[in-house]
Amino acid sequence: MTGTQDAGSIHVVAAALIDARRRVLIAQRPAGKHLAGAWEFPGGKLEPGEAPAEGLERELREEIGVTIGPPRPLLRLHHTYPDGEVLLDVWVVRRYRGRPRGLEGQTLRWCDRAALAAADLLPADRPILAALRLPERLRRDTTPHYRVVSARELKGLRRRSGLVGAACRSAEEAQAAAAGADFLALDPVLAPGELAALCARVAVPLFARGVALERAWALGATGINALV
Repeated sequence: MTGTQDAGSIHVVAAALIDARRRVLIAQRPAGKHLAGAWEFPGGKLEPGEAPAEGLERELREEIGVTIGPPRPLLRLHHTYPDGEVLLDVWVVRRYRGRPRGLEGQTLRWCDRAALAAADLLPADRPILAALRLPERLRRDTTPHYRVVSARELKGLRRRSGLVGAACRSAEEAQAAAAGADFLALDPVLAPGELAALCARVAVPLFARGVALERAWALGATGINALV
């Protein structure tokens, strides 16, 4: 793998590749590699000057032999290993062509959500599990695994089970709330440039308002805030 640097970090892209049975693909790091035997989401390091979505398409083609459709941004996170820091750019891929196979000698495994939670994932990959429980569109329904509170309520909230998102009235409030929220739900409609800049600054999933779903993905958002 080759990569780019981001403020001293190695910039890595990874995919949660999901099949028609809603299983997620993971790969085992082969013998001879750092942290051999652990499982990870497939992907790799960006090449110099390469955009994350382009790098993801290249890595999945080279590593597991699939061609992907438009991916959905999920989250960005930093993780520090003893030998350095990784900036992990994670995407959801539901549309792809080809049968995944380990072209670099790695073992592949399709997991349902229970098996995925029990897998010996790399430490940097474990936060991805919670984010995968979020939908593409936030709605007020009976779904028990997430709820949305105001950014002000978030500060004194006593956590229970499930994910907690912050409803934010501005880009500045969203950036401040990102440290304590599992995801962000924007109330205002931001201009495309402002939305893209905010998505690049925050690490947690962000749900935009007033933009079509695939346009939101292109700007870096995880999905749409359809809460009313």
